[in-house]
Amino acid sequence: MVQLFQPKLSEHFTKFTPETQGDGWEELWKKDTTPWDRGVHNPALEDALVQRAGTLGTALSEGQTTTTTTTTKRRKKALVPGCGRGFDVFFLASCGYDAYGLEYSSTAADLCRQEAAKIGDNIPVRDEGIGKGSVNFLVGDFFKDDWVGQTGAGEGGFDLIYDYTFFCALNPVLRPRWALRMSQLLSKQGNLICLEFPTAKDPQLGGPPFASLPAAYMEHLSHPGEEIAYDDKGRVKRDPLREASAKGLERVAHWQPERTHDVGMDENGNIQDWVSIWRHRN
Repeated sequence: MVQLFQPKLSEHFTKFTPETQGDGWEELWKKDTTPWDRGVHNPALEDALVQRAGTLGTALSEGQTTTTTTTTKRRKKALVPGCGRGFDVFFLASCGYDAYGLEYSSTAADLCRQEAAKIGDNIPVRDEGIGKGSVNFLVGDFFKDDWVGQTGAGEGGFDLIYDYTFFCALNPVLRPRWALRMSQLLSKQGNLICLEFPTAKDPQLGGPPFASLPAAYMEHLSHPGEEIAYDDKGRVKRDPLREASAKGLERVAHWQPERTHDVGMDENGNIQDWVSIWRHRN
């Protein structure tokens, strides 16, 4: 946990504006300075897909064929923005999703592709009845559309989006845009999974990673694109009378996981992370 909060990481970004911070991440990748890298997918994501299967479904979605008499199963598309070395992408593909990892850093994306080339067809299959999906890595700006066409999800959107260390890596001034973009990229019946981290960090300490309390996810995703008030201590000022936006997402599940990375625990081994699932309201 200490490693993620090293002053040198936050100091590194003082020379970048919120709009140019992507260049800051690319610089770190080129220097192989990646203290956020855990070397494996987060077990909280694995548990969520298993334990909340009733909410999330599987990686296959039934669709009607042109004959209208039989049904075929479509493989769902999953997106991991800010995918790092791609561990979550490989995991989602092993669960059956056609998984897309998006990185602003071309260096990070190249490392992911190199790993994908090594693995080849040897991605483990977690359910033989579902099979495995494809692994895809893209270079692009999350807030722009030029990369979306490469995924085939342009019209319908993604069936699953997973955010772990992406929200907390963004300067908080970008959070309204983050929420709006999530609502735009998520399909009408899709699920957004947020592994909320770090929830125990003092917001006044800055970042990245920036303190990411459950209330921040709630307010921003309930009001995509709208400005959210924060107090002088860096915490969201919630207005209980403010209604959710018509285009806002609804939180359908929220819990503390039984497992997570060590950085999501306190010094006594108590888990501080939360997991939330979001959907479109209509």
